[in-house]
Amino acid sequence: MSKVADSIRRGLREAVAYAEGKADATAYRVHVPERIDVKAIRAKLDMTQEEFAGRFGFSVNTLRHWEQGSRQPEGPTRAYLLVIDRAPKAVRKALQAV
Repeated sequence: MSKVADSIRRGLREAVAYAEGKADATAYRVHVPERIDVKAIRAKLDMTQEEFAGRFGFSVNTLRHWEQGSRQPEGPTRAYLLVIDRAPKAVRKALQAV
């Protein structure tokens, strides 16, 4: 496994712990927005709902609810979506089967 993939996995675990309130907040300077525009992230990646959901591990139904505004992703998922938005290639690489 590559050092980059290990680093990304470690970062994702830390982001989830932070979002769940299980990490020492004083050790981090992160901002996970309350609202995430999932449709904009998907559009930026030029993916269909099915492609986006399958690639990043979401159900298509849940993705549709987020995009329609009837639900918002919760803390750890918002952090994950933020990472997808900012570093999609790194996330894809980290999620590849080894």
